Amino acid sequence: MNLRSIDMNLLVVLDALLDEAHVSRAAHRLNMSQPAVSSALQRCRDLFGDPLLERGRGGMTRTLLAERLRAPLRSILSEVEALLDRGDVPLDRIERVVRITTADDPAAMLACPLIEEISRTAPGITIVFKPWQGQDAVIREILDGATDLAIAVLDREIENVEIRKLLDVDYVVAMRRNHPAAADFTLDAWLAWPHVVVSGRGDLRTPLDAQLAASGRRRRVGLSVASFQLVPKVLAETDLIAMLPQHSLAAQSEFDLVLHRPPVPVEGFPLHMAWHARQTRDTAVQHVANVIRAVFQRAGG
Repeated sequence: MNLRSIDMNLLVVLDALLDEAHVSRAAHRLNMSQPAVSSALQRCRDLFGDPLLERGRGGMTRTLLAERLRAPLRSILSEVEALLDRGDVPLDRIERVVRITTADDPAAMLACPLIEEISRTAPGITIVFKPWQGQDAVIREILDGATDLAIAVLDREIENVEIRKLLDVDYVVAMRRNHPAAADFTLDAWLAWPHVVVSGRGDLRTPLDAQLAASGRRRRVGLSVASFQLVPKVLAETDLIAMLPQHSLAAQSEFDLVLHRPPVPVEGFPLHMAWHARQTRDTAVQHVANVIRAVFQRAGG
């Protein structure tokens, strides 16, 4: 293949098409017309001898070759960006989308202070929060270039991925201020009232239940929800009790809840931020990462 015949802009369009798997969204992201992007997709199909994107019931899906192209294409474009970036473009002149994959809890805590700081220091950066779909999925997104930063619990080293600890998370027990168990909070008082469990799969049991069972105790679960962010309002208006990561309550102080240390030993967990090694030199991504780090440092006291 003659490299001189390849338009580098075509690879930029292909990167957006493979990321979005949608012609209109890719066109909007690139500030191009939909016909221009459709034409570029056809040129890419001719170049690679593959449909790349195929229509299905739920929209367009990537072919096997397209999936294999995502990570190397993102790496190539990142290397070209790094080669051309002489480091002298001021932050306030950078035009860039930075994608962050995280659960709703860190996103709720982070969104306002992050946008406030980015608007002041780098207004050309657009933040996109992508939904959390599990640890394995987020690792694939990092490696494939489908996300720029991830905030997650990452319990192992991953080749070509930079991982930094943001915060050591502790659990607290929360309830409404006038809850009958609030004034004299003991293990018995805690177990006397129904609990809220947070589970994306609708589980009613967690490792805490096994821990209680080992000592001959049990709790009653009165509600299971998919998001930590739903819990404070429920607690404020009912007699339910919940054990939550302490930082998840920072953005919902209006509910005036009472917090207690768990009456049984409960281990916290470290929350991490991660990015692909190729983005260590990406000025926009690293600026956003530094702002995120500062927000969590303030949250951790």
